[in-house]
Amino acid sequence: MHYVYILESVREPSEKYVGLTDDLRARLKDHNAGRSPHTAKHRPWNLVCYHAFADERRAVAFERYLKTGSGHEFRRRHFGV
Repeated sequence: MHYVYILESVREPSEKYVGLTDDLRARLKDHNAGRSPHTAKHRPWNLVCYHAFADERRAVAFERYLKTGSGHEFRRRHFGV
């Protein structure tokens, strides 16, 4: 499975991160351990939600969408983040 996930910073709840992985548990541990340069500054992170896809192309497309302006609005409306 391919997972698109949304993280929220514990210390700075206004900071969000959208990512894609095949191993969600390991990836969350990496973010919280500071092994991702994009998220190290705002750790620790909480997992807000994730969506599982069998098709990698659909997962990539959904992740890209969530990072767009309309995707931000979609996240706010549907997930509150």
